[in-house]
Amino acid sequence: MELAPGLHRIGNDIVAAYLVIEPGGITVIDAGLPGHWKDLQAELAALGRPASDIRAVLLTHGDSDHIGFAERLRREHGVPVYVHGADSARARGLQSTRPSWGPMRLGPIVKFMAYGIAKGGMRPVHLTEVREFAAGDVLDLPGAPRIFGLPGHSPGSVAIYVPSVDAVFVGDALTTRHVLTGRSGPQPAPFTDDPPEALASLERLRTIGAQWVLPGHGTPWREGVGKAVDAVVRAAHDAAGSPNA
Repeated sequence: MELAPGLHRIGNDIVAAYLVIEPGGITVIDAGLPGHWKDLQAELAALGRPASDIRAVLLTHGDSDHIGFAERLRREHGVPVYVHGADSARARGLQSTRPSWGPMRLGPIVKFMAYGIAKGGMRPVHLTEVREFAAGDVLDLPGAPRIFGLPGHSPGSVAIYVPSVDAVFVGDALTTRHVLTGRSGPQPAPFTDDPPEALASLERLRTIGAQWVLPGHGTPWREGVGKAVDAVVRAAHDAAGSPNA
């Protein structure tokens, strides 16, 4: 699905991954669930581009609903997969956490679980080899992605800013559709290791003037980074004041 010239999404508002497309190659940002492999193949076919045009997969963090087809792409096509060093072990299946789920509603959680099962989410394929990046890196890849450290959701969570498509890819640093409650709009993401740290980390994004804010879960946001961060802060404040929070 084309969001803008050179910017595509695969998946949907439940789980998504993204492609930055340039004449010289493609950068994939996050890899969704294993079953998104077919979505990737369909998107490439529609573009008339072979998998050999993919130069790298960049992971916003190492959770299982973001590593998806990355190992298959690495193994079958030699595509390198990058992740922050603090999430390297998580992406390779060597480390996991048990963050609290928080509020939830039956309908959204059933939909989330059903989609995950349909897309192979119960059988994650961890990476056997990764390359590591660090906050502040500018990668020599299509779009010249810039890495912003956003620890909190996980120790190695990052945002990836791609100026050429006016977009910042935030993974689970925030969500615009809460998969456990169905609530829409920018807000803190569930399954976060350290929610206060994650909220504080978002302030680092205010220096980015991107129009697009693209989460791993939820509708693409087109109203700019500042408004997205403001909305997340408000939502966190409202949740803290709720008797059900």
